[in-house]
Amino acid sequence: MGLSIRAYAQHRGVSHTAVAKAIKAGRISVEPDGKIDPAKADAQWARNTLPSQNLNTGASKPAAKVATTAVSTPVSTREVQVPLETRAAAPDYQTSRAIREAYAARLAKLEFEERTGKLLNADEVKVKHFNLARLLRDRIQQIPRKLAPQIVAAVVAQPDQRVVEDLLMDAIREALEELSR
Repeated sequence: MGLSIRAYAQHRGVSHTAVAKAIKAGRISVEPDGKIDPAKADAQWARNTLPSQNLNTGASKPAAKVATTAVSTPVSTREVQVPLETRAAAPDYQTSRAIREAYAARLAKLEFEERTGKLLNADEVKVKHFNLARLLRDRIQQIPRKLAPQIVAAVVAQPDQRVVEDLLMDAIREALEELSR
């Protein structure tokens, strides 16, 4: 039993213009007598209409899902077969949209935290630490060359371990203070 466009629109809970647009776009098909088979059209409507465009929240009857082995999608003048397995593997529109929005929110949060100074670029931090460690190494390696004559003179004049320790501690403190600036 086929339905007219208006009867099918009432069955779907949408306007007759929405049904006419769906027929014109090829989202649902009509029978040779010009009538609409409701079961077949419901399956086509569910399969070929994006959820974001389905503003029909007050429909009295949800669209039925029919498993088919292939979906025929018109592309200009030729037909392309899409296997059902390919359609089932991809997430639905709402899930994809939710995933996209979650990642967009994460990126926005990271950008905000970077601009407010809560986050630093990891590469920049690594480079700064590397350069600081290199300066510290170079400065510490200069201490023996710089202090050797003073240590020898101190030991010859007064063989006391505390004098050598004080010379080394002063040189190390000076090197660290220089780097802290």
